[in-house]
Formats: sequence, structure tokens, C-alpha cells
Amino acid sequence: MLREYEAKWLPHDLAAGLVLTTMLVPVGIAYAEASGVPGIYGLYATIIPLLAYALFGPSRILVLGPDSALAAPILAVVVQLSAGDPARAITVASMMAVVSGVVCILAGVLRLGFITELLSKPIRYGYMNGIAFAVLISQLPKLFGISIDSAGPLRDVLSLGTAIQAGQANWYSLAVGAGALVLILLLKRFERVPGILIAVVLATLAVALFGLEDFGVKVLGKMPQGLPAFSLPWLSGVDLANIALGGCAVALVAFADTSVLSRTYAARMKRPVDASQEMVGLGAANLAAGLFQGFPISSSSSRTPVAEAAGARTQLTGVIGALAVAALLLFAPDLMRHLPNSALAAVVIAAAIGLFEFADLKRIYRIQQWEFWLSMACFAGVAVFGAIPGICLAVGLAVIEFLWDGWRPHHAVLGRAEGVRGYHDVQRYPNARRVPGLVLFRWDAPLFFANAELFQECVLAAIEASPTPVRRVVVAAEPVTSVDVTSADMLRELDNTLRDRGIELHFAEMKDPVKDKLKRFELFDQLGQDVFHPTVGAAVDDYLSDHGVDWTA
Repeated sequence: MLREYEAKWLPHDLAAGLVLTTMLVPVGIAYAEASGVPGIYGLYATIIPLLAYALFGPSRILVLGPDSALAAPILAVVVQLSAGDPARAITVASMMAVVSGVVCILAGVLRLGFITELLSKPIRYGYMNGIAFAVLISQLPKLFGISIDSAGPLRDVLSLGTAIQAGQANWYSLAVGAGALVLILLLKRFERVPGILIAVVLATLAVALFGLEDFGVKVLGKMPQGLPAFSLPWLSGVDLANIALGGCAVALVAFADTSVLSRTYAARMKRPVDASQEMVGLGAANLAAGLFQGFPISSSSSRTPVAEAAGARTQLTGVIGALAVAALLLFAPDLMRHLPNSALAAVVIAAAIGLFEFADLKRIYRIQQWEFWLSMACFAGVAVFGAIPGICLAVGLAVIEFLWDGWRPHHAVLGRAEGVRGYHDVQRYPNARRVPGLVLFRWDAPLFFANAELFQECVLAAIEASPTPVRRVVVAAEPVTSVDVTSADMLRELDNTLRDRGIELHFAEMKDPVKDKLKRFELFDQLGQDVFHPTVGAAVDDYLSDHGVDWTA
């Protein structure tokens, strides 16, 4: 990157870095608070990851840091294991960052960038909508100036309602937070206007000028001066499995978001990005965050456009932003002591609102209702059980969805339809002519353990339904991309069953890699080389010739 750097880019990167800083500070603090750790650690998790990604990340423009999509899964683990101790909270969060970093780096080195593709779009929407809902609900108590013990999104709503009825709400806090939220949402449509910065500055000035702290409005308070120190995060006597699971969960979410954003900007800048190297860069940034008193981070769909709009050319923009935040901590740590917590909550709520996806779900409902309800099930899992169980449910649903398509695939008996070349499904072409004594059977999926028995049942059912006594079954195997040991043993059993009934089992259009597997499974010796035909048409011709059947295609 340095060898390719052009001097004319420097003014653009410097200006973009300073503009970016105005967003890095309030957002970093807000997402730290939303993740259950003190706000200062959001700045620590901003500085170090930006520097690490500049060294290892492939994208020229991507900005990394604390992210709203990760707040809920981090908070779920931190609340459970920290026992309300801020020091324990950041240690737990740092351990999660280390786990996330190691997982991403290993996945990148092993070139497992395809893992995130296991989550279908409806499931991804359901999970992210659930995360957005959980994040939004988690910030409402701060907006009202109320403290509650988090017990899951739905129960938190009930607790919040009870607290408001009991008169615990601070209406000054709500006024400041709601005002900041409205301002952020109104200014969001203007890309070049730093709406978050304006809202946070005005909220801070309102608290300082009108003495709202005396009316119970909670503020960020004094931040420690100095930079994050290297520290190996470790706690004894905690549930390490929970931390590992949480770290893997945030790694999955972070890379899913980062890969999409990275590909988007790579296409826009016409510079291809290696997905596996992107995973390594993300992993290095998370590992660095965990070792320097930070917490899990991801790419940012809000800060990256700010950098781009400000004229960023390279990762030097992020480096400038990191150095500017570091300078703030060294020379002006008290600048934000009057920043109200309700305004920070407003920043997070605005980000959570941006995570919701409704428009495309309406389209999915219109064209494929069962996938829409799959998305709703995933959303409900996060809303009811929380972020970590929710992502486990999302992955489980993704696996079930994948298996279901192969478990109960489409299959067809084929015939010759008038006016159409080839052989086609007799259900779709009721007038298609069938070859006397021959069943042409097509199976539209790989053969594996989950559908092997169904395949056998369907072949036997097709034989029973044949209008003429069957002499041969030809499996049109072009869609069969793989077989496993279970399905190979099923084919051996099916061949024996059909032989006992005087019926031959043949195959057409089977791919060579599938044939190689059948050879490895010692099935070729039983079936014989002559049962494999290059095309369905050739299989029909061979059948007519072998059995002397007078039939014209």
C-alpha cells in the first residue's frame, strides 16, 4: 500500500481523517455503553483496530470500530459474567475480542470466507432485525434515565413499563435524549452534515449550560487521561464456554457485515478484495482490540460513507482518525465530561433503526411465504431468548433450510412431449409419451444420508405407477452432484431389489466425479460399466435396442 501511495492523496486523507474523527468519538463511546462497558473503552476499541486494519486489511477505504450490530451479543455475555463490575466487564469483552480475532484469522488463513454465505438472506434479515430490536430496547432505559437489570428484550420492556409507572423516569433525560434522536434522524438524509456530532454537542451544551446534572440527568463524567495499555485479558472462575460462544457469534456477525460492505466498496472503487484476507484483517483488528483493553469490533456502514464523502483515498484516513482520537485522550480527556447518557442512547437507537429491514421482507413474503416466516422465527428467537441464543438459532435454521431442500427434493418421471425437445416431467406434460417398459426417473438433488431412503421409495413408487410392466429404470442423474456412503449402500440395495424383480437399474448423464465416488464405494463391480449412458436419449436408444421395443421418439 505504501509503495503505491501517491503524494496527491495526502491532503484528501488528512482532511477525511479529521472529519472522520468527529464521528469516531461519540459513536465509539455510545457503542461501548451499549455493549455494557464504560465509554472510554469505546475509544480504545477505535484507536488500535484502525491501526491494525491499516496494516493487514485489504480494503482501501473500510473503517472499522465499535458497531451497533455487535452491541447486543457483547452485552448478553458481559451482563451475565461481569456481576456489575466495570473492570470485569471490559475483561470479559476483551476476551471475546481475542476469541473473535483468533477465529477470524484462522478462518482467513484456511480460506473459509464462504462461511457467512451459509446464512440465507431471510435468516440474515431476521437475525439483524432481532439484533436491532434488542439494541433499541436495551437503550430505552438510558433514554428515560432508568436503571434496570437486563433479562432479555421482552422482559426489559415490561421492566421499563413498570419503572415508568412507578415514577422513576427522568423527563429531563428523556427530553435531551429524544431531542438528540430526532435531530440525528432529521439530519441523516444530508450525507455531508455530521448529524451525530451536532446532536451530541448540542446535548452536551444543554446539560452544561442549564445545569441538568442537578436534575438527575446522568452524564459520561471524567475520562482517564492516556492511551490504552497492552494487557492479556483473563478472568478465572468464569464460564469460558460462554465467552467462546459469544466470541464466535460476534465473529460471524462481524464478518458477514464486513464482507458485504467490503465487496460494495471494492466494486465502487474497481479494486477487487480477497474475502479471506478481509477476514484476516478483521481478525487482526479484533485481536489488537482485545489485547489493548478494547472489545469486539466490526466494519461500519455509517463511518465508512463519512470517510468516502470526505474524500478518503486510503487507510491513512483511518490512521489519522485514530491518532486524532489518541490526541484527544492525551490532551483533552475532560472535553466530554458533560455528555449525557441519554444522548449516547439516542446515537445507538438511531443506528439500531438503520439496521431494520422491512421493504425486502415484504417482497419475500409476496414471493416465498415460508422463507418470510423463517425470518420471523429467527427474529422471535433473538427477541425472546437474546442475541447469543438467537445467532445459534439462526445458524441452526440455516442448516435446516439447507438440509430441507436436499431432504425432500423435486423428482419426476420423464416422457417425450410433442413439440419439445428432450424428455420432460409427465406431471407438467400430461400428454407426454412414455417408453413402454421403461421408467425414466429424475432426482433433482445430491444423494446423501437424509434423502437416500426417500429416493428408493420414490423409484419403487414410480415402478408401481408405470402403465406398462417395467423392464428397466434409468435414473437421469445430471442433477445428482454427489453421493455418500449411505446413499451408495442404498443404491446397492435398490439394485438387488430390482434384480430380484427382473428389472435393470441404469443411469444417464452421471457426472464423472460422482462415478469416481461410486468406484471408491465399490459399487461399480456390482452395477457394471455398461449401465451408464452419456445422455437420456442414448439411454432410451440402448433400451429400445436391447429389448427390441418398437417405439419412435
